Amino acid sequence: MKEKNIAMCGLECNTCEAFIATKNNDNDLKKKTAKEWTKRYKFDPPLELKDINCRGCLSQEGPLYTNCATCEVRKCGFNKGIKNCKECKDYKCDKLIELQSELF
Repeated sequence: MKEKNIAMCGLECNTCEAFIATKNNDNDLKKKTAKEWTKRYKFDPPLELKDINCRGCLSQEGPLYTNCATCEVRKCGFNKGIKNCKECKDYKCDKLIELQSELF
């Protein structure tokens, strides 16, 4: 059975194109993902190949996808010493709700 790699916010990293492309060292998938995410999330300036590198949200050693590296939900979880927002007494806080509404 494949081990799940769950991000702080609940995203399953093993299904994330940035995670998959980094794990497989797949530059074609990185380019495709950068183009698709730029369009979907309206990035300006556009994402580049170098932006699509991620070893998963809980990685302390990186690299992390550009938005994961600055994610307020991730920072909050690390500050609270938890591995997933479901462990938090404030579960489903405004930060998490806003992030998940943008992602899902």
